[in-house]
Amino acid sequence: MDFLAKMNDSDRAPVQLVRTQAPFPKKTIMIKKPATMRPMPDPPPRDETEQQQFERVLSGEQFKPLKAILSELRKDSTVMRGAIVTTNSYPNFLAKLGYRVILVPQIHEQDCYSRLGPAGGIRAVVPHHDVATYSTLVTLVNFDSTLTTTSKAVDFFTDRLAEFKTLLMK
Repeated sequence: MDFLAKMNDSDRAPVQLVRTQAPFPKKTIMIKKPATMRPMPDPPPRDETEQQQFERVLSGEQFKPLKAILSELRKDSTVMRGAIVTTNSYPNFLAKLGYRVILVPQIHEQDCYSRLGPAGGIRAVVPHHDVATYSTLVTLVNFDSTLTTTSKAVDFFTDRLAEFKTLLMK
C-alpha cells in the first residue's frame, strides 16, 4: 500500500510500508484433554494356555513391581501360578516357593548395593518407588533363600498379589 509521508515541510511523496512481523502475534492454544484412563488389558484369546495367561496378566503396568521380584526368584512360572492360586498373602506365597520373609523396620537402598554378591549375602536389590505414598519399598533377595523387606512392602505386595490372583482366575 502506498501512503503519503512528509519528505520536506511542503513535499509529499508516496511511501511503501514493509512489514517485518505478522499482523497479529501467534498464540498457543491449549486444548483440554479428558483425564487419561487406565488402558484395558487385551481380551484373552480363546485358546490361551495357563502359561500364556500368567505372562499376559503379569505384563500389566500395575504388576511391574511384582514382576521384578518374581523374576529375581528364578522359579518356573507354573510353580508360581500354583502358589498364587493356593495362597492369600505375599509371605505365604513366598513360603510356597521356598523363601522365608525377614521383616526389618527400614532398609536403606544405597547401603544394600555395597553388599551385593556372595560375600554380602544379597543376590538382588529390588526397589519400588511408590508414588502414592512417596516412599521406596525395597526388597532384598538373599542367597540363603530369604527375602528381606519392610512391613509396608509386604502390605503393598499382598495387595498386588490379590489383584493379580483375581485377574488370573477370570
